Amino acid sequence: MKGTILVADDDRSIRTVLDQALGRAGYDVRSTGHAATLWHWVEEAQGDLVITDVVMPDENGLDLLPRIKRLRPDLPIIVMSAQNTLMTAVKATERGAYEYLPKPFDLKELLQVVHRAMSAPHRRSAVEESSPAQPDEEEHLPLIGRSAAMQEIYRVLARLMGTDLTVMISGESGTGKELVARALHEYGQRRSGPFVAINMAAIPRELIESELFGHEKGAFTGASARATGRFEQAEAGTLFLDEIGDMPMEAQTRLLRVLQEGEYTTVGGRVPIRTDVRIIAATNRDLRQLIHQGLFREDLYYRLNVVPLRLPPLRERTEDIPDLVRHFLGAAEAEGLPAKSITPEALELMKAHRWPGNVRELENLVRRLAALYADDVIDREVIERELGEPPPLVPGDEASEPANLSATVERHLSRYFGAHGDALPPNGLYDRILREVERPLISVSLAATRGNQIKAAQLLGLNRNTLRKKIRDLEIEVVRGVK
Repeated sequence: MKGTILVADDDRSIRTVLDQALGRAGYDVRSTGHAATLWHWVEEAQGDLVITDVVMPDENGLDLLPRIKRLRPDLPIIVMSAQNTLMTAVKATERGAYEYLPKPFDLKELLQVVHRAMSAPHRRSAVEESSPAQPDEEEHLPLIGRSAAMQEIYRVLARLMGTDLTVMISGESGTGKELVARALHEYGQRRSGPFVAINMAAIPRELIESELFGHEKGAFTGASARATGRFEQAEAGTLFLDEIGDMPMEAQTRLLRVLQEGEYTTVGGRVPIRTDVRIIAATNRDLRQLIHQGLFREDLYYRLNVVPLRLPPLRERTEDIPDLVRHFLGAAEAEGLPAKSITPEALELMKAHRWPGNVRELENLVRRLAALYADDVIDREVIERELGEPPPLVPGDEASEPANLSATVERHLSRYFGAHGDALPPNGLYDRILREVERPLISVSLAATRGNQIKAAQLLGLNRNTLRKKIRDLEIEVVRGVK
């Protein structure tokens, strides 16, 4: 036998599956449905590895972990749970678990984890016993969702909580990149320090260096006094650099020095300042493409991309929509809006939607439903009205336009390539096509919302500050009150 594994789970079918699978893999298995029996075996120095469920009839498995680690700190523990939340993963890791696996688990993956745990020496120190979970703790989770995509995010975040590694979060606008950054801070070892966020797309390019590093009096016109930068404000905490792809090249060079040397100088200053800040960056752009275009430093990319973390768009985790809707309805009610519920048919219609604005778009819809509709129950007809097909982007002969937006884009690109005969178009096509599409798209959205930039940002699925910056950079005229 390769070793003895102790299994604790109140579900008989799961115990049977694990008994058979682990036995075929060459392990001796002892299984129980009670935490007390598991603890008795551990006290008797039985077992080389523990696999335990969280919810058992006599004790919560997470509460048992600290006692096991104090008595036998080198005994690896694998935690399984159907309570698939970030908090479960974090608590399991904080209390000394070797690995956390959500239910339903992949049997092949579990066997691989068992093999790793049994093959290598583990010297994890005993952990301090954490306070019991509060009854309402689930209501305040920073991230919502039980899909497989979110489970993987939770597991990665749990592993990162005890580190200061630099993290690069990528994902479309509205996927919750700042929520993830805040979770890394609030459940990490720098939780007692400040969390400071800065959005590169929302600040004029010429002011970004001053915003990040501060400036001295007289450093430039208008600098009438010394100003602290975000690095100084985030000292001993976390600095979240959102939309890092919009950082100008000069600021990138300064940031690279901070990451390499751990120090910076203020704008107009000469004395280096040591800094102790954890960096978390985020982007909705392809940084490798920006590197190819000469717009982003490759060496900075590798300094920031120590731990890459991709957030899935909502269309890749539609099974989370019911949980998200309930969460947002509860939040709206807590803010004083009327209590609402939503029919299963309406939820199914929402799950079929593409959600280009991702979770942010869903949240805005739910708040709108809570505020504007008198009925206590939101039905399918309401959702059909709210998620109805948008009007054509370009007025004119609608019958001649493809009904599918992707077909419109493909036809436009085909004409562009065809104009060059057998030769390929000049380099830089991505940016040129983006400019051709982006300006009219924003203009039409502003016209449709009568110049209301907040509504236009919601319609486009953009951050309001990002939209304002694009309006300024693209020199788009905003006419208010005219449609």
